[in-house]
Amino acid sequence: MNWLLLCRMLGLLATLVGGSMIFSLPWAFPACGQTGTFESDGFYGLLSSIVCSLAVGGSLAWIGRKARDAPMLRKEALAIVGLGWVLAGSLGALPFLLSGTETTTAGPGGTPIVIRVGVADAVFESISGFTTTGASVLTHVEADSDPTTPNVPRCILFWRSFTHWLGGMGIVVLFVAILRRLGAGGKALLRSEVPGPMSETVRPRVQQAAMVMWAIYVTISLLLAVVLIIEGMSLFDSLCHTFGTMATGGFSTRNDSVGGFGSWWIDGTIVIFMIAAGTNFSLYHLALSQRKLWRTFFRDTEFRVYLAVLAASTLGLAAVVHFSNGDTSPLTSLREAAFQATAIMTTTGFATADFDTWNDFSRGLLLLLMFVGGCAGSTGGGLKVVRFILFAKIVRLEIEQAFRPNVVRPLRLSGTTIDKAQRHQVVVYFCLVLLIFIVSWMLLLVIQPGGPWQGQESDRLMDTASAVAATLNNIGPGLGVFGPTQNYAFLAPQSKILLSVLMLLGRLELFAILVLFIPSFWRSR
Repeated sequence: MNWLLLCRMLGLLATLVGGSMIFSLPWAFPACGQTGTFESDGFYGLLSSIVCSLAVGGSLAWIGRKARDAPMLRKEALAIVGLGWVLAGSLGALPFLLSGTETTTAGPGGTPIVIRVGVADAVFESISGFTTTGASVLTHVEADSDPTTPNVPRCILFWRSFTHWLGGMGIVVLFVAILRRLGAGGKALLRSEVPGPMSETVRPRVQQAAMVMWAIYVTISLLLAVVLIIEGMSLFDSLCHTFGTMATGGFSTRNDSVGGFGSWWIDGTIVIFMIAAGTNFSLYHLALSQRKLWRTFFRDTEFRVYLAVLAASTLGLAAVVHFSNGDTSPLTSLREAAFQATAIMTTTGFATADFDTWNDFSRGLLLLLMFVGGCAGSTGGGLKVVRFILFAKIVRLEIEQAFRPNVVRPLRLSGTTIDKAQRHQVVVYFCLVLLIFIVSWMLLLVIQPGGPWQGQESDRLMDTASAVAATLNNIGPGLGVFGPTQNYAFLAPQSKILLSVLMLLGRLELFAILVLFIPSFWRSR
């Protein structure tokens, strides 16, 4: 392991995170944050966080200043990505801690009392932001003058949403885009962070590919922000919801999420852009370079299946919601179903309805969609549509070989032959996700001392399973006490840390985090 190179890269990454906090400072002033007074706690908390982050970054960069220019190995790239995300999540927690951000907890007799967020809360919120999960421990985010409600400065809310946007396309991808002379190391870094099987379009000229991906990401984000402003959102709200939508994150500036705006136009716009964010960004690059928009997208098998699953889920949910709830009109049922199916499958996690009140079939379908996720190369989480397609093809091939053992049939996807190594990776990934889900579920049941279940063990089993699924797949809201109108504030610190680790595992697709726990990984080259 080239320790000096590792320190230098982590130092530059810490500097990038600290520098990005500067964009949140203006929102502490009344003119930007639409607050009546200057938010001194938030402003000075952010300022202190910037100083701390730059100090950490400068110290690490100074330690690694004499790093030799040897080629970056795969293990070093994995270490930079894994430790880089842990470092970003830790530094990103500082604004919550140093600004006096508040939440609520259950007091005597179950009465909610206002408290300042602790270390576990701040780390949970920060990692949830960077990993675009959207699970929150903040119980009240709307500004008001009621002293009995928690205080969350607007500039901190902006930072909270901005972490989504930074983590959506990937802080390491941004790092590769702006840092020159990485050579083959840039390719290794990009391969370690970009979710899903890596597209051929991003393999050559890695820095150029990273720049193109971020350019497309920024362009679509600007377009969404402008449209939301036209539809009635303030600049602050439009930017925060743009960050959450394009990163498929889910943090909102309203207690009722997107449903708090009560606008069909806003709902429809966000649905369209959630679908866009859940699409493989390599397809945008191909469509622009080849100037064949529709052909590029609809020749891609994963994209067609992605749209088909979304459409089928929407229609199924709409029908069930309408017929199980007689006072909901067909149009309202379709609106709510389309929004929630898209929000869950793309792993955005926004809400316009309390889907936890829907019947068991609807809730079960949404739980399944949590595992599906978006397309490979998108900002979405989950297992990715392409892996389900490949897994189905692998199963079909194995069944056929059970009665035709001598048949040798190539496995293809969108014209590309999938070799045995890639098939093996898909099967291993599915098994590993299932294993981590089961172990984490059992562990959460053990380490969480209690909660609002009041002896309802069946509810506790389902709710904790949904919490593990929602964090491992970077969704945000789960079911029951973790539903769209609830939050994760009541959990014990150890439970929040466990779920934070699951968020990192899901965002980095397991291996960049798991290798950090293997002793041989840290030995010399």
